Amino acid sequence: MTKNIAIIGASGYTGAELIRLIAEHPQMRIAALVANSKAGKSVSEVFAHLRHLDLPDLVTLDAVDFAGIDLCFCALPHKTSQEVIAGLPKTLKIVDLSADFRLSDVDAYQKWYGNPHSAADLQPEAVYGLTEFYRAEIAKARLVAGTGCNAATGQFALRPLIADGVIGLEDIILDMKCAVSGAGRALKENLLHAELSEGYNAYAVGGTHRHLGEFDQEFSKIAGREVKVQFTPHLIPANRGILCTVYVSGDAQKIDASLRAAYAGEPFVEVLPFGEVPSTHHVRGSNYVHIGVTADRIPGRAIVIAALDNLCKGSSGQALQNANLMLGLPETMGLTAAPLFP
Repeated sequence: MTKNIAIIGASGYTGAELIRLIAEHPQMRIAALVANSKAGKSVSEVFAHLRHLDLPDLVTLDAVDFAGIDLCFCALPHKTSQEVIAGLPKTLKIVDLSADFRLSDVDAYQKWYGNPHSAADLQPEAVYGLTEFYRAEIAKARLVAGTGCNAATGQFALRPLIADGVIGLEDIILDMKCAVSGAGRALKENLLHAELSEGYNAYAVGGTHRHLGEFDQEFSKIAGREVKVQFTPHLIPANRGILCTVYVSGDAQKIDASLRAAYAGEPFVEVLPFGEVPSTHHVRGSNYVHIGVTADRIPGRAIVIAALDNLCKGSSGQALQNANLMLGLPETMGLTAAPLFP
């Protein structure tokens, strides 16, 4: 039976990516597209690349009859998302793409995002949406909190290694290269072409990036004690993609074996041959993750590199993967298209 889907926040980059993916899904139908600021417009007026699709026009939130909706994606900014979700029907299945329900401790949310949580009563039922590691919980969930795209990339590289105890926990360094679409579609001076192109800069330096809250939560949970990593993101003049280079202490061959065992049979995670390094070009537009391991020239140290598409596997593709599980559909449905190259 075809499932009726609503997308709230359909005029942003992750909203557009959801439309692109769901339009080809054999058992989902887009029944409502919400974008308050662009209500009354057709999708083709907002995203010309989607004009070939037969889609409903954009509407305000109060125009949607959620009684006929099987699942809703919420692709709104943090703080806005929690306020909207609190007002939705309590029986509605929801996949939230914002940061609002990622941190199980609402005090941690206030620390990293600077405002108190306005839907704290909903937090206990939210399941963290890193599909490969919370699959069983996601399948039974009503509310799933999608991960941050940077947080997802780093976790794919490190979770199995922390769980297997094959790396030191005191000197983990994540060097992240992030495409500009991760900053959203809003106009910002530093994202203008003249400000961004031909350049490359670090940001949120010194442990201020909000995704550190997810790293702290998830890595400490796995290790059974506090784990803090060094993490510096860099903005690169590319539209899509994240490349995370992780520096760790440990035997490179054991690290490689740990990752291969963890991801054996995973449909969207590919561990490359030892010594081969991933590229964002090879996962662009797809729901796939590539991970590579190389021994460092310093004995007892290794380099782990992970690449994914921030808009797809890092956000909207991950959200659709979770939605498939929540609706009892095959997890890979609508997500197996090959990456775009070049």
